[in-house]
Amino acid sequence: MTHRLGGLYVGLLLLLLSLPILIVAGVSLNGGQALRFPPADPSLRWYGELFRAADWTGPLRNSVVIATLASLLAVAVALPIALHVWGRGGWLGRMLALLGVAPFMLPPVITALGFLVFWVSVGMYGRMAATILSHGIFLVTLPLVTISLGLAAIDRSLIEAARTMGATRGQVLRTVVLPLVAPYVLSGYAFAFVLSLNEYIIAYMVAGFTVETLPIKIFNSLRYGYTPIMGVVSVLFVALAALVFGLIGAFGNLPRLLGSERAGGR
Repeated sequence: MTHRLGGLYVGLLLLLLSLPILIVAGVSLNGGQALRFPPADPSLRWYGELFRAADWTGPLRNSVVIATLASLLAVAVALPIALHVWGRGGWLGRMLALLGVAPFMLPPVITALGFLVFWVSVGMYGRMAATILSHGIFLVTLPLVTISLGLAAIDRSLIEAARTMGATRGQVLRTVVLPLVAPYVLSGYAFAFVLSLNEYIIAYMVAGFTVETLPIKIFNSLRYGYTPIMGVVSVLFVALAALVFGLIGAFGNLPRLLGSERAGGR
């Protein structure tokens, strides 16, 4: 009886969590220019419109470029910090780790306001480069956490064996450490990429309407009217996130990435 009640409770939670997604997916199928559920005259018209309309392809391109480069920057910053903390530790390592997680410890609006003041003062407000750098700094926490978990899972005896055989620090890094931690680097990049695509506050505060991303475009469109294309973008965001996290779960050590100390490597 208790097992059944537990199953019903979990099923109810899943239904409540998926209901908004199902409604948005239904709205995206409206044939006319209206947000209705159930959809009237169901059609895939707006899915094609997203890639044909210039006022949507521009924000889509901006979002992909920003997410791609910002995630690379986040990984490039997080990897040496994680390696230093793992290999050396000490007060400097703790300070670097604290700086790495600091962006996520503050409310996003506070971080965005800080970026706004900084880029205005250096004359780069409204530029794509400022948005990329801001997203990259803000998202450092994600790859830093995943890479740190990957490094913590490395058997130290492998490092000792390589050094005993005469390998230098650089050779150990290239042939032992980086191959073992590569899945965690890719996972951190994927997490940062998905979050950058969906990020609104920092992009809006740093670039305003000069560099329009998809989240900013959706907000602007809501001010002037409602079209099912907004639902299309939402469905694509959810589908992309599900694909990325599904791949991580299928080919990576998802329990370990979520912080489980008992999860072994694959």
